[in-house]
Amino acid sequence: MERANALNSQGAIEDQRGDYAKALSSYERSLEIFKIALPPNHPNLATSYSNIAMVYSHTGEYSKALSSYERSLEIFKIALPPNHPDLATSYNNIGGVYSHMGEYSKALSSYERSLEIRKIALPPNHPDFAQSYNNIGGVYDNMGEYSKALSSLERSLEISEIALPPNHPDLGTSYNNIAMVYSHMGAYSKALSSYERSLEILKIALPPNHPDLGTSYNNIAMAYSHMGAYSKALSSYERSLEILKIALPPNHSDFAQSYNNIGGVYDNMGEYSKALSSLERSLEISKIALPPNHPEFAQSYNNIGRVYDNMGEYSKALSSYERSLEIFKIALPPNHSDLATSYNNIAMVYSHMGEYSKALSSYERSLEIFKIALPPNHPDLATSYNNIGMVYDNMGECSKALSSYERSLEIQKIALPPNHPDLGTSYNNIASVYSHMGEYSKALSSYERSLEIRKIVLPPNHPDLGTSYNNIASVYDNMGEYSKALSSYERSLEILKIVLPPNHPNLAASYNNIGWVYNNMGECSKALSSYERSLEIQKIALPPNHPDFAQSYNNIAGTYDNMGEYSKALSSLERSLEIQKIALSPNHPDLATSYNNIGGVYSHMGEYSKALSSLERSLEIRKVALPSYHPDLATAYDNMASVYDNMGEYSKALSSYERSLEILRKSVPCTHPHLVLVKRNIEDLKNRF
Repeated sequence: MERANALNSQGAIEDQRGDYAKALSSYERSLEIFKIALPPNHPNLATSYSNIAMVYSHTGEYSKALSSYERSLEIFKIALPPNHPDLATSYNNIGGVYSHMGEYSKALSSYERSLEIRKIALPPNHPDFAQSYNNIGGVYDNMGEYSKALSSLERSLEISEIALPPNHPDLGTSYNNIAMVYSHMGAYSKALSSYERSLEILKIALPPNHPDLGTSYNNIAMAYSHMGAYSKALSSYERSLEILKIALPPNHSDFAQSYNNIGGVYDNMGEYSKALSSLERSLEISKIALPPNHPEFAQSYNNIGRVYDNMGEYSKALSSYERSLEIFKIALPPNHSDLATSYNNIAMVYSHMGEYSKALSSYERSLEIFKIALPPNHPDLATSYNNIGMVYDNMGECSKALSSYERSLEIQKIALPPNHPDLGTSYNNIASVYSHMGEYSKALSSYERSLEIRKIVLPPNHPDLGTSYNNIASVYDNMGEYSKALSSYERSLEILKIVLPPNHPNLAASYNNIGWVYNNMGECSKALSSYERSLEIQKIALPPNHPDFAQSYNNIAGTYDNMGEYSKALSSLERSLEIQKIALSPNHPDLATSYNNIGGVYSHMGEYSKALSSLERSLEIRKVALPSYHPDLATAYDNMASVYDNMGEYSKALSSYERSLEILRKSVPCTHPHLVLVKRNIEDLKNRF
């Protein structure tokens, strides 16, 4: 018996360290001893099965976890009276597994059964009730039923306030959980208020440098990050890190998480070198603190991959994501959902590179794993179909894109409540495809359905409502209904002004969109005014050479080009190019776009040799950055053909158009508008000469 108890203790330590195989071995050996030494339905056997289930849950083997938790429950039912608190704990554990599996109705049922038992077994305001309401609130949060989530979490808080002293740490946890729901609702100021209330309590309840204070500052930082207040986010993350440095040994794994979070903020700010530095520091600590193939290593490589992806350094991004996948393959069972996430990330890079067949292959591998690991209508399956739909959309295969998006929507209708925000996202994606197809009335209908859902589930001025009005505006813009487009863009801007700090980058994007409509209307002075307001905000909100500045200067240049002010257009485009040379890798596709635009201005000026020089530089970059049959290469040849045509070099023009056509035949469907246009240009050129 002593040996069995020692193995249990050893298993707990190994589980905490992430040594799941060893933990499982220790718990199973303990169980074997108990089976020999104890009668068949002794409570200690139930505890052993529960411990084994916990390890399976940590490794994502939820069906095995469920099986062991249910075996534990069977024993408790025989060994204990009908409403013993340990039965409530068992139902609670089973509820936790169902929640991880995305089977929220089963999770709720188990949590509510646990609560029923506690109501019989325990006094009215026992702290365990607070845990039950907290868990039920968590499931409603995952389901997107935020009002029910808040109601349960506030009930949990009420009980804790009665049962516990005024500044007990569990009260801090309750405020923290309430804050998380507000954050998911996009009510970031309320989230911040609850996170700060949590911090106040923990400051009283805990010693000055307790790790939980570090967690509080971390959560506050996360809220600031969502609000786009990156300097405040950094400050709070750094305060969190300071506390951890005092409270924990030098290379504790929590430091890795802190540096990871700091890296994430720098990534959002476009300060990629600082982001990489923080993420690499995180990785170094993990290598010291954790066993060689711990899943957290995979997470570190994943985050580094994301920064490289944002920098346009796709080969490095792929390398990091593939390293992450290798670790997950060693650390986790063959069909763990984290493997699916890895394949998803790899697919995303291939998609950015325009290697759509490889992207599809990886997204489909991700989907295969999810189909094995998750129940048939789990929301993550909907996400997979959504991602596959995006690739088909990028390939111009609109019918396949629609089919995937609609499959995603079907799953969400089964898995989620009727007005879950994810349904709004699905209608939004379907609308996007219709917009690309030029079916603007269908696009509007889907965008408006998305907006209806968001109006029901989200607070009146949630940023996603701003996004909906923005998307509706873009359709009106494509339809040439500029006054309606302006009205929707301005409604979007009004919402963002309420929910975001005065100089948030998303406000800059709104002014940019308004400028675009004015530009299309030929109201160049109003377009310039909006573009310049966008630029002013970016100068306050972003570091000096953030890539978004380049976009602003590019847009300003486009307006000057339309006005025939070519020297001003060139000046803005060259400023855009300077920023990109600092912010981006040498062969980033955005540099190619800048050279392309410069070439366009020179062409309008009749300076064809300079135009060709810039367009050829654009083509060189695209040849390095993109696969050999990427549609953007076809665009480069198109533009060169147009210049050759203007110069009267018709054979060169024809050769360039034919090269463009060759690329498009291998990269897009035969009905794609770009391919049809190139064919028409070739016919026109042959007819003329």
